[in-house]
Amino acid sequence: MQRDVILTPEGLEKLKLEIEDLSTVKRREVAERIKEAREFGDISENSEYDDAKNEQAMLESRIAQLEEKLRAAQVIDASELDADVVRVGSTVRGSDDKGKSFEYTIVGSTEADPAGGRLSNESPVGKALVGRGKGDQVDVLLPNGRTRALTIEGISVA
Repeated sequence: MQRDVILTPEGLEKLKLEIEDLSTVKRREVAERIKEAREFGDISENSEYDDAKNEQAMLESRIAQLEEKLRAAQVIDASELDADVVRVGSTVRGSDDKGKSFEYTIVGSTEADPAGGRLSNESPVGKALVGRGKGDQVDVLLPNGRTRALTIEGISVA
């Protein structure tokens, strides 16, 4: 049983678009590959056919996985958020103990993209920031065993 998947409205739209693309365009492409491979003759010794069937199985698995996420999705309503406390959907600005500034948008794990400044609410930094307010200082235990002190300087909501 899958737990709830927390999504922003943008994340929900991206998920729906990916399912649509995989279900239509990609399915047709794979079906065409299977059809072409069948035309090569005996399918029992046809590596193109085997490859296409494997690709089809992976595609169907991915579609099923995404549809399950969609069924379990809990969409964050930005109108219910406020700029006083960090929540999923909030953008947090601040600095660390070395004076380096940061800006992270807290999202559900499905939408996480650390390189793009989108941190999961389940990541060490995300967990430390959620529920905190402007001016709070939080200590984050990083995976490398070190501790990083972060100071929240501002919170905004999209």
